[in-house]
Amino acid sequence: MSDAKAITDKRIYEYVNPEALKWVRDNSADMTKLMAYYKCAIMEVEAKLNVLNEEFSLRHDRNPINSIKSRLKSALSIAEKLERVDLEMSVENIQRDIHDVAGIRVVCSFTDDVYMIANALLSQDDITLIRKKDYIAHPKDNGYRSLHLLINVPIFLANEKKIMTVEIQIRTIAMDVWASLEHQLRYKKNTVFTDEMGDELKKCADLSAELDYRMEKLRREVTAQEPMYNNKA
Repeated sequence: MSDAKAITDKRIYEYVNPEALKWVRDNSADMTKLMAYYKCAIMEVEAKLNVLNEEFSLRHDRNPINSIKSRLKSALSIAEKLERVDLEMSVENIQRDIHDVAGIRVVCSFTDDVYMIANALLSQDDITLIRKKDYIAHPKDNGYRSLHLLINVPIFLANEKKIMTVEIQIRTIAMDVWASLEHQLRYKKNTVFTDEMGDELKKCADLSAELDYRMEKLRREVTAQEPMYNNKA
């Protein structure tokens, strides 16, 4: 092993919880299977969202969903989270108590689209809502806005059905841009983020909300004209 490789491994190990790392290694087969189940759950929800987007496009000649992104927590980060919240490391505890293993972010064009997509998804009979947090109607103190859904969705395997939990965030393009830039600025390494900076970010969030409001108002005005022009055709 080279000196550079040894130094890199040492630095990585310093940031990793040794007990969590050992548990993941000792339970690698079970964790691989569990992560595959969560991946399947993400695929299931993404398929539902894509179908809704396509159906809306056929009916209204536009797509309400701008993009869909997904992420799966690593086995190590899950084990470390279990220890942080003082829970025994086990597959059972992950499925019962860790709700952000599988995550999907849906970026919509307009605010009304956020609620339309959420309601259409939740109306499906195999989707069970566990928790809903509306940070659009009630933004966080720092200005963050998004609609959070925690759902259960079934996945169908060769010989069994499993119920898996997926966290979904639905937001507009403006909300997504603000959240992405806010995270880059607030958590930049080797810097001090001051209260004044936080206040400025909150003002930017307010401007983002104003943009969504104005764009939604314009969309409704444009949509209101559609029957009139369709009748002339």
